[in-house]
Amino acid sequence: MDLNRLEGLTVFIAVAESGNFAAAGQRLGLSRSAVSLAVRRLEERLGVTLFTRTTRSVGLTEAGQRLFDHASPLLADLDTGLSEAADLGKGPAGTLRLTVPRIAVPLVIEPILADFANAAPRVTLEIVVDDGLVDLARDGFDAGIRLGDQVDADLVGLNLTGPLPWQIVASPDYLAKHGTPETPDDLVDHSCIGYRYTSSPQLYQWELIKNGRPTPFNVRGQVIVNDYASKPIAARQGLGLAYDLEATFAEDVRAGRLVPVLTSYIQTSDGLFLYYPHRHQVMPKLRALIEVCKKHRRRMVDGQH
Repeated sequence: MDLNRLEGLTVFIAVAESGNFAAAGQRLGLSRSAVSLAVRRLEERLGVTLFTRTTRSVGLTEAGQRLFDHASPLLADLDTGLSEAADLGKGPAGTLRLTVPRIAVPLVIEPILADFANAAPRVTLEIVVDDGLVDLARDGFDAGIRLGDQVDADLVGLNLTGPLPWQIVASPDYLAKHGTPETPDDLVDHSCIGYRYTSSPQLYQWELIKNGRPTPFNVRGQVIVNDYASKPIAARQGLGLAYDLEATFAEDVRAGRLVPVLTSYIQTSDGLFLYYPHRHQVMPKLRALIEVCKKHRRRMVDGQH
């Protein structure tokens, strides 16, 4: 489309609706002569007369009526769209799409849902649970929650939980049958439940403390999953050792269904982070979520003292 052809269209609509050049000028904040000039230039570009003019009134020609019938609803929709877009910048409104791993739902999402709904009643929070790594821009998300080491350096990260310890567990039956590993090097003799992100062909490496520093270990076993919740299920059935955040296995450990091993070699993660792109001005809907998360984090810290 030649955008030059649209010049003067708003003035044309104002004259058609007002039936008067002077009234249209008052509506647009223009002089009568400026309105008349804009209409005349539009007519010249289109090569057709749009108004019949008399000393008392202004009426639409057939060409003018056809243009008005098509252009008026389109400009009205455009004006509505511009207003709605501007409204999203004035206060929390619209849809906020958030990608989160399953483990973040009980740890972070559940505690803030009601607070966020009260703080931003005009925002629809769409939560997409996905344990895989997600590209926010490509996949249409406003923000995400991931472990700190999974957040790219070019994104803003807000710590939501503080440090979270990892854990290796196995069922009592598995340990009775295969023995208990004493050092990380013993993992080569054990079946380990593997994990693979849907976005990566590589199996996730277990990172344990060896010789005083974090060391990655490649593991293998009979089961590979891409969902955190599948790990305790497989471990309970005696299919091998499972490695994840301590919170993933907490209920099973308390019930005695799973037993922690290699506890002296476990490291602690930085915790879960809310992450989002660098922007000079964060949209109000995301700012509302950030503020609710900060308040929740402060309550968590205060509760630990």
